[in-house]
Amino acid sequence: MIQKLLLCAGIITASFAVHAQPLKTPAPSPTQTIKQDFGLGSIELTYSRPGMKGRKIFGDLVPYGKVWRTGANSATILNFSDEVIIGGTKVPAGKYGLLSIPEKDAWTLIISKQTDVTSPAAYKQEMDVVRVNVKPSPLPNSFESFSMQFHNVKATSIDLTIVWDKTLVTLPISTDVDTKVMAQINSLMSTDSRPYFNAAMYYMDNGKDLTQAITWLDKAIEQNPKAFWVYHQKANALAKQGKKEEAKKIANKSIELAKEQKNDDYVALNEKLLATLK
Repeated sequence: MIQKLLLCAGIITASFAVHAQPLKTPAPSPTQTIKQDFGLGSIELTYSRPGMKGRKIFGDLVPYGKVWRTGANSATILNFSDEVIIGGTKVPAGKYGLLSIPEKDAWTLIISKQTDVTSPAAYKQEMDVVRVNVKPSPLPNSFESFSMQFHNVKATSIDLTIVWDKTLVTLPISTDVDTKVMAQINSLMSTDSRPYFNAAMYYMDNGKDLTQAITWLDKAIEQNPKAFWVYHQKANALAKQGKKEEAKKIANKSIELAKEQKNDDYVALNEKLLATLK
């Protein structure tokens, strides 16, 4: 009888084990992946976010003078879809590890070919692509969670910021957009589908030859005589050249076309431009 009871108990226990659900709990250092468009490509960052949890961080949990994976759990990874420039060094498109050596008054940030470094013992300095020395900035308030983010996003430069506790560190990243865009313009202008408007806007936005930009805007108008937005940009270019009367004429033409197509935004933009040409 006892044997039968034990057998039944075993069967019941095994049945519960088969149907038991796995226990899922929050990750102590959750992973974050951020993708930021930059230049003509993008940067993707993947890292883990530990919390302070009442601990002293720099100089204790994160020792000074030792290689740190710049996060928790897995290695911190940067993936560049296009070539970037860090610390004056050209970094080809690809996947890299982001490591750091924190010190009280200075940090060394490392872009490495190693993408699996989770402890100082695994680090190989000969795999470095570039090292950048940066000065940490003190913060007035403490940040509980280790955080990395992209800030000051511009056409040719961006900052990767690292924040934890009361410390802020910034890694400047840049890219050579102009050489690539100019090469595209030179190539595309010999094709049947010529990007007159976009090329003109690039010239205007980057302080290049305004006369050439206006020539391309005229070509864009030939392609689409009702394009009120093209007329508006031509008026802007003429205004930059100091040709106020010509700019007024073109701005009024843009207003006329914008009203025909019921676009109040461009009517307002042209009126603001005209107000500056009095």
